[in-house]
Amino acid sequence: MDHDLRAGELSVMAPPATDAGLVFIGRIGTPWTERTACPRQGGLDGPLCTIDVFEPWIAALEGIAQYPTLEILYWMNQARRDLVRQNPANDQRTRGTFALRSPLRPNPIASSIVAVERLEGGRLFVRGLDCLDGTPLLDIKPDRQCFTPPKVGDAICQS
Repeated sequence: MDHDLRAGELSVMAPPATDAGLVFIGRIGTPWTERTACPRQGGLDGPLCTIDVFEPWIAALEGIAQYPTLEILYWMNQARRDLVRQNPANDQRTRGTFALRSPLRPNPIASSIVAVERLEGGRLFVRGLDCLDGTPLLDIKPDRQCFTPPKVGDAICQS
């Protein structure tokens, strides 16, 4: 893979993966099939995307539709994992991987804040993703900007 490096970039020999016990709980549907077509950061006005939650996790969606925005965590399964310094094509300044939001990282975990359009069974319709079609889903959380554990009678975050 070193032939894919830009000026100033550095790749390392990553240690063998160990099982962290992660379970993919669903799959994300987007319009993008190539990394170069994905937006740099998803926007809440972006195209409608789907998040299909697998059984037995569908019951965990109960109450999720009351939040206008969610944080989606996903596994960038097609990203390389050996870069420690990167030179992003958009600005040509070399930086350490942890100083970037690039999907190219040791553990390619990504997160997006999405606007919830609707929930139908085990399928969420959202806007704001920036990943490839078929990306594995790791977790769904209420957006931390909106989340305060509700007390009886409290209103949920308003967008």
